[in-house]
Amino acid sequence: MRFAKRVYRVAGVYGFIAIVPLYFMEGRIGHDTPPAITHPEYYYGFVGVGLAWQLLFFILATDPARYRPMMIPSILEKVSFGVALLVLFLQGRLPMSVLGLGSVDWIFAVLFVVAYVATPHAERSRTL
Repeated sequence: MRFAKRVYRVAGVYGFIAIVPLYFMEGRIGHDTPPAITHPEYYYGFVGVGLAWQLLFFILATDPARYRPMMIPSILEKVSFGVALLVLFLQGRLPMSVLGLGSVDWIFAVLFVVAYVATPHAERSRTL
């Protein structure tokens, strides 16, 4: 269970470090990789959802056995972004540098699967 706690803490810290600056980079992203962002609501929606998942990773780290069922959507969150990046790259719509940075999600996906398998089920209390 220590493994799961560490993995989810590291994922949460890494995610916060990677995502929070995006709130201040909309203009820079549009300048460095044109065209400019034309639908900021999708951009900030993505950033907000991503940040919410980082909070979930910290919650998972507090008691992996209790929150073990939430590991499944956390794996899906990492895989879905990784698949999107891979497809975009294969279509020629994403530079190798972004694919490389995004590969961190594949690493976390594998670590999350290992954490899920290694984490025992929480004992359920009986209520009458």
